[in-house]
Amino acid sequence: MKIMISGSMDFSKEMLDAKEELEKMGHVAMLPGDIHACLSDPDLRNFSDQDREDGYEKTLRHCVERNLLKDALDKVSESDAVLIFNQKKNNIEGYVGAAVLMEIGLAFHLGKKIYLFNEVDKSQRCSIEIGITQPIVINGDLGKIE
Repeated sequence: MKIMISGSMDFSKEMLDAKEELEKMGHVAMLPGDIHACLSDPDLRNFSDQDREDGYEKTLRHCVERNLLKDALDKVSESDAVLIFNQKKNNIEGYVGAAVLMEIGLAFHLGKKIYLFNEVDKSQRCSIEIGITQPIVINGDLGKIE
């Protein structure tokens, strides 16, 4: 199966590890186009509150110049399934950010399988929208992806 792995860039290393594991299982796995850039430059994924304006501009420029949203949505379209790598972030269990929510919406619209690495915390504003897509929660077990 062809799987697009997505999630917060805070989980870049873990997504790379998941790609390797899925490929060992015989799947074809795709990653966000800037995963290596985010691993080498943490500022692209974690701009601090005090430097928010500078960090925001740097991250926005990075994303626009590389057309990363379109790249991610194209990969969702090409895939059979998406795996959302949602770990704890900002004290939120199963965190899902806005860009990933767009990818989930597209996957749902296109009839793709949607896998969540973990349950989504019901306190997240998008938890209902994610629930509507009826994702398969694998609870960290990549072997549950069929």
